Amino acid sequence: MKFTSQDHQMMQRAISLAKQGIYTTAPNPNVGCVLVKNGQIIGEGAHLKAGEPHAEVHALRQAGKDAENATAYVTLEPCSHYGRTPPCAEGLIKAGVAKVICAMVDPNPQVAGRGLAMLNEAGIETASGLLEADARALNPSFLQRMETGKPFVQLKMAASLDGKTALENGVSQWITSKEARQDVQRYRAQAGAILSTSKTVVEDNASLNVRWEELPISIQKSYQKDTVRQPLRIILDRQHQLTPDLKLFMTEGEVVTASSQYTHSITSQDNHLHCNVTEDGQLNLSEIIDKVAKAHNVNHIWVEAGATLAASMIKADLVDELIIYLAPKLMGADGRSLLNLVGLKAMSEAIELDITDVRMVGKDIRITAKIVR
Repeated sequence: MKFTSQDHQMMQRAISLAKQGIYTTAPNPNVGCVLVKNGQIIGEGAHLKAGEPHAEVHALRQAGKDAENATAYVTLEPCSHYGRTPPCAEGLIKAGVAKVICAMVDPNPQVAGRGLAMLNEAGIETASGLLEADARALNPSFLQRMETGKPFVQLKMAASLDGKTALENGVSQWITSKEARQDVQRYRAQAGAILSTSKTVVEDNASLNVRWEELPISIQKSYQKDTVRQPLRIILDRQHQLTPDLKLFMTEGEVVTASSQYTHSITSQDNHLHCNVTEDGQLNLSEIIDKVAKAHNVNHIWVEAGATLAASMIKADLVDELIIYLAPKLMGADGRSLLNLVGLKAMSEAIELDITDVRMVGKDIRITAKIVR
């Protein structure tokens, strides 16, 4: 199907609407919908929270009876199954829309073309593929898990310009600027889970939650404090270092511990991930990632940890994207390194990166990079 300039304009509006749910919809995808009749928008909406009405429902409610013979522009194929809400394809059929244009087919096995088939069977004209790349960019974590079964994993690191994360005596606060730390809060708010170690938690007395008051002002204006979702906090505690007096357990958000055996009284057994150890005595990170995704329905994991876990995650090929903050500081050769990658003997063994974005955040440089596989 050849799409018109109006089709492009309306789908771009639907994509813009979908972005309203970036901090609230997980594990559901971000979706926007626009209903158009006689060249005019008669209804629009976005999916804002799992379990609440989908984008199509909001748009249909706004349009009312005018939805009959309208064209619906949706960023993701309308769902065809009953979940916590009825199927959107059925709602569009009942409303009597004439045409549905979606940016992409939903890779969720429960949908995967069935929504469009349902609409076609009802005599509704359908098309897909309009601004698909833009629509895919809305939901990298959801799409990856639906297509591969694996969650999207981002590894955050921060260092001085000479690659140090702390002075030789361990002092590290603060390497990066206030703006960079606010930027980290934004990433945390998008994730379904934050993964770290008990060593990091104990050393920094870290809470690892989303602090609304530290989010960028633009986000605070768009989201009330009680609407921003707190990610699950997964703490690797191989040596059982966690204690109940830590800020981790005094702040909002669920905490799950991971170790080879359950010994904690500070978390319930339901909030413990039992995992095997590797030949070198380390926790099996691949197993943990898999269990987090399946047991807690997590699409997106944000990793904050030290040089050892960061290196282990990369060597195990578990990282999809690196977010690296570099501060305009020099901390000396005896400082602690960014990454404990050891044993490389040739340049062919070096980890190659594909840098996809470089920008200033406050006084710091933020580098976004994917590992070349």
